[in-house]
Amino acid sequence: MTEEIRLPDLSTAKDFDGDAFAPLYTTTVTVSGGIASHGRASGRARSADGVLDLDLRMPAELGGDGRGTNPEQLFAAGFAACFHGALSLVARQAGLDPAPISVDATVAFGRDPGDGGYLLRVDLVVDWPDIDRELAAPLLETADSLCPYARMAWEGTPTTITLAP
Repeated sequence: MTEEIRLPDLSTAKDFDGDAFAPLYTTTVTVSGGIASHGRASGRARSADGVLDLDLRMPAELGGDGRGTNPEQLFAAGFAACFHGALSLVARQAGLDPAPISVDATVAFGRDPGDGGYLLRVDLVVDWPDIDRELAAPLLETADSLCPYARMAWEGTPTTITLAP
């Protein structure tokens, strides 16, 4: 027997009256460097609540042993899950069943030709069997405007970097 999972109490219909960012949830994940003193190559990622606790490894394609997850996989999982949640919300609001929806997120890590640094590219593919494409298009657009990962990709994310005391 499986446990029932409650849907989040989030809605686009709820009023928001504010002029500043209003956090609904905050989490912290700490990455240490491991044996190679390099978070990507031999690190460990652990959330403050201990629910996430895993080894990080470079993928074989980048010269690593590939025996652990990597930041791109974690980012792809987060992006796909977040977009799926946003699309599920708008589908329900449109009176549609979101059960058959799945989202593939492909994240590519590569060089920025402008400065030689690194960039990520993301491709999302939504599989929604039997949905009319004309009906789906505005729902995908709405989900894109709601999903914070998508918004981060289009608008950037305010980031601060500080040295701990």
